[in-house]
Amino acid sequence: MIVREQPSSLQLFFVMQGSVVPKIIGKIIGIALLTVAVLLVDRFVVTLPHISIAAMGVFGIALSLFLGFRNNAAYDRWWEARKLWGAMIADVRTLGRHMSVFVGNGAARAQILSSVVAFAHLHRGFLRGVNVRSDILNWIGADKADAMLACKNPADAALRDMADQISALADQGELDGFGKMTISQSLSSLALAQAGCERIFTTPLPFVYSLLVRRTTYLYCWLLPFALIEATHWFAPVFAAVVAYVFFGLQAVTNELERPFRNVQNGLPLDAMCRTIEISVAEALEQETPDPMAAQNHILS
Repeated sequence: MIVREQPSSLQLFFVMQGSVVPKIIGKIIGIALLTVAVLLVDRFVVTLPHISIAAMGVFGIALSLFLGFRNNAAYDRWWEARKLWGAMIADVRTLGRHMSVFVGNGAARAQILSSVVAFAHLHRGFLRGVNVRSDILNWIGADKADAMLACKNPADAALRDMADQISALADQGELDGFGKMTISQSLSSLALAQAGCERIFTTPLPFVYSLLVRRTTYLYCWLLPFALIEATHWFAPVFAAVVAYVFFGLQAVTNELERPFRNVQNGLPLDAMCRTIEISVAEALEQETPDPMAAQNHILS
């Protein structure tokens, strides 16, 4: 995720970090060159068909509505994913307080809270497809880490491990029925947030809709030079490049936002949020807290 102050008016046109220009520069140049070719052929070889600029305007409005709807849908996915991770952070802190109230400050409390840190890292590993074994070793040990990682859903295995520990405490008489129910509700809330993230991860925006928008964008940009050669003359390549930047840029932004868990510039900072959970648990256990993750070159991963 990009973390930086807003650039000045002059810097705004030269900032490339977080911009989609590097991804679509080839398409922009291609549309500009196509416009130049159409303009030269129309002027010096043979008169080409001219499309009404008003007709292209109606076409452009329809395409803008499609792109806007898809962009809103993608942003909703990004924002929902951020809310789910925020809810998990709040649930971890709530679980820490519940453990203090109902269990006390013994070893059982430390083991359960260490498992919740492992849960966060294992969930991050699933969403990003990375190995998080080194991140959880110091919290739960090698044997338990390997056992969880061997499961099809390691994060859910961490939740089951916490549930087993809570059940054992209740069987030993160290946790009353109300405490067991309250702590179980916190685990249920963590499971709901996990399932919400998995739903976003495994269910992309409908491909047929994305395909329609992409095809329409290309068709519009390919037809645009035939409308600009009469209205803008030699400025046609510039106008075509600007239009291509807007439409292809919106398409590229949407592609990033609809998959919020990827480790890209505009993705969610899952590493930093897992570190926040580590800090919350370390403070609850009165241990030395790690430093919050800082943005590197304005990027928080």
